Parts: sequence; structure tokens; C-alpha cells
Amino acid sequence: MNFFDTLKAQSDLERQQLFSIPIIQDALRGQVTKGQYIAFLTQAYHHVRHTVPLLMACGSRLDASHEWLREAMAEYIEEEVGHQEWILSDIVACGGDADAVRHSQPHASTELMVAYAYHQVDRRNPVGFLGMVHVLEGTSTALATHAADTMRSALALPPEAFSYLNSHGSLDLEHVAFFEALVNRLERQDDRDAVLHVARRMYGLYGDVFRSLPRGAAVFEGDA
Repeated sequence: MNFFDTLKAQSDLERQQLFSIPIIQDALRGQVTKGQYIAFLTQAYHHVRHTVPLLMACGSRLDASHEWLREAMAEYIEEEVGHQEWILSDIVACGGDADAVRHSQPHASTELMVAYAYHQVDRRNPVGFLGMVHVLEGTSTALATHAADTMRSALALPPEAFSYLNSHGSLDLEHVAFFEALVNRLERQDDRDAVLHVARRMYGLYGDVFRSLPRGAAVFEGDA
């Protein structure tokens, strides 16, 4: 079994726990409010704006034996630049206040997820950051496009309100193939262990971001 398949198999329990979170199931059924969608986009903005800085930090901390991986980080950076601005545009299309989101503070769960990623890059093994990449991109390909389609119908929002979800649902299919080839090149056991460890932790941390989103009859500014 190659390492990508091992990574999926050994983090599958955490993946299933993430997918079973009630608000994710609500979204897949189209049973969310506009305010809940804006709340999701707000937290997405607060972690996506760190994607490029994290990729840069990871690349800068790799040693010479990982030069091939540093080059891959550069490719990721080129793909990810500006995605946080897509999210703000989606918020505007929903009738939300993008400037307020830009200057807001993240929920504690989002802040902790991002802080954990920086900790792994700065203090542990920077290769472990690929575990976060695995979680975020794998989640996008499995959920993003489906959720966008069901929510668009349920909320009667324009396509411009779903550019982040739609782009990541399709774009990350290519990214996952790229990622698979990348991690299968990892030969050192400590690198593989770091990627798996971070992936398992990230499923829980990312799940906490979804658990932090309001559910039920909560009323948000902009909801009818």
C-alpha cells in the first residue's frame, strides 16, 4: 500500500467523525440559513487567509533534502494566492458586510486550528503541514460542490455567492491528485508519521470549526 492510501485508511475514523457533524449534514440537505452560510464563510476567511503564509513558512523551513517539496510548496502558493478575497466577494453576494468580516476576530476554534498549523511548521516537522492540506482539500472535494448546489437552491442566492465552494470542489480534484503523488514520494518514516499525526488532529480541529457554527432557529442579520 502506498503512503497516500495508508494516510486515508489510518485517518478514516476522524474523517467520518467530521462528515457526521450535524451542521455539515444540514448543509448537504440544504437545511441552512443565509446567516449560517455567512458564518461559515467568515470562519473560512479567517483560516484561508493563512494558507499562503503557512505554505511560505513550510517551504522556508524545509532542509536541502526536501528541495523537491519546497518546489511543490511554490506551486501551491501560486494556486492559493487571493482565495480569501473570493470568500469576501461571496459574503457581499450574500448581502453580508465583507469589511466587518475582514476586521473581525476568528472564533476560538478557528484560531486554534491555525495556531496548531503554525506550531507544527515552526516547532515540529514542517512536512507535517501536508496533513492539514490533506484534510482541507479532501473535505472540499467530498463536500464543497454538493453543498453549494443544495444551498444555492434552498437559499435562492446567485451563483456569485458560491465561488469559493464551487472553485474548491473542482479545483481541489486536481490538487488531490497532485497531493497524492507528492506524499507518495515521502521516504522518511518521521515525515510520514508527521503527516498522519497532523491529519488526524486537523480533522478534529476543523470539525470544531463546524461545531462552532450556530444551528437551529438562530437568527442572523440579513436572514429573512
